[in-house]
Amino acid sequence: MTYTDAAGIELKNTAEQRVEPIAGNTLRLTMDWNIQSFVTQVCLELMEEKQANEVSCIVMNPQNGEIYAMANVPEFDLNRPFELPEGTTCESEEMRQDLLNKMWRNANVSDTYEPGSTFKTVTAAAALEAGVVTFNDTFSCPGFYIVEDRRIRCHKVSGHGSETFLQGIQNSCNPVFIQVGLRLGAERFYSYFEQFELLEKTGIDLPGEARTIMHDPKKIGEVELATISFGQSFQLTTLRLLTTISSFVNGGHTVVPHFGMAISSFDGTSTQKIAYPQGTHVLDEAVSAQMRECLESVVAEGGGNKAYIEGYRIGGKTATSEKLPRGTGKYISSFVGFAPADEPQVIIIMTVDEPQGIYYGGTIVAPKVKKIFENILPYLNL
Repeated sequence: MTYTDAAGIELKNTAEQRVEPIAGNTLRLTMDWNIQSFVTQVCLELMEEKQANEVSCIVMNPQNGEIYAMANVPEFDLNRPFELPEGTTCESEEMRQDLLNKMWRNANVSDTYEPGSTFKTVTAAAALEAGVVTFNDTFSCPGFYIVEDRRIRCHKVSGHGSETFLQGIQNSCNPVFIQVGLRLGAERFYSYFEQFELLEKTGIDLPGEARTIMHDPKKIGEVELATISFGQSFQLTTLRLLTTISSFVNGGHTVVPHFGMAISSFDGTSTQKIAYPQGTHVLDEAVSAQMRECLESVVAEGGGNKAYIEGYRIGGKTATSEKLPRGTGKYISSFVGFAPADEPQVIIIMTVDEPQGIYYGGTIVAPKVKKIFENILPYLNL
């Protein structure tokens, strides 16, 4: 055998040299195959039950950001990435490509949405930290609250009547949170978005992370402030929200969500741990304890009661956000929960896009998060 150049001229001194392959290193991940499989199964179950567009879920350790599972359904077969889910119809090649692009995306990381009432955790944390409200402060909810020329309704049209701030959290009462947001004021509230790192990417070790879409602080009037306070008129990712809520319940420090744990040599003789930036303190520890307390009461006594598990302390918050344009009857339902409530080791967020029929997060999503907790808490010896 001889070697030639591009012109066909024989090359000399080209004796074959062979380099033997070297075994590569092993990347160790935080993902747990058993948890991932079960979470995906629950997501598929919920999507089919509610005939939803898609269901997404993340399971994470709120203390250090280790991700145990991240699911998006419908998903695709990596061996057949150009096959759309069975039963999908396409009117054009352009529509088919759009569906493929959507299918390939990691919704938890790359897609933003209006979070709705799960964002009330942010309003509560900021208000408690700023000292503008206490659990015992009283409010009145007649079923709506008027801000400038807007009549903003509560999900309970007849109203909740007189209630404390803690009861407002348990009831997920919009008028209560509007008033608390107005107490904070736009400038101070926005400063907490920065303090809680809500406007920054989480730094997850995956590509394609989207950034929060928030109002220009100079253009936040009372109406915008009111809608922000209960989680609408802006967008963020489920990953960003989950990471922020983790800092509210873990004692007040930030975490970097991640999959990479360590790199081991092929023969197992050496292991290099993957380091992530140390967390910064963003919330007073006493306020973090209050957040754990009030979110546990949401599950024990409030709208998140369908996530309650006998013998466990579960904290959480429900959400049902109306999609744009308003009035179309399309919603994103969600629930975020953590356990054990006194010292959280697992935190879960699950979202459902356009569920059919009953669509309230506390009714359709909380029971599925409960099912995941029932399965994985004993598995993790918690």
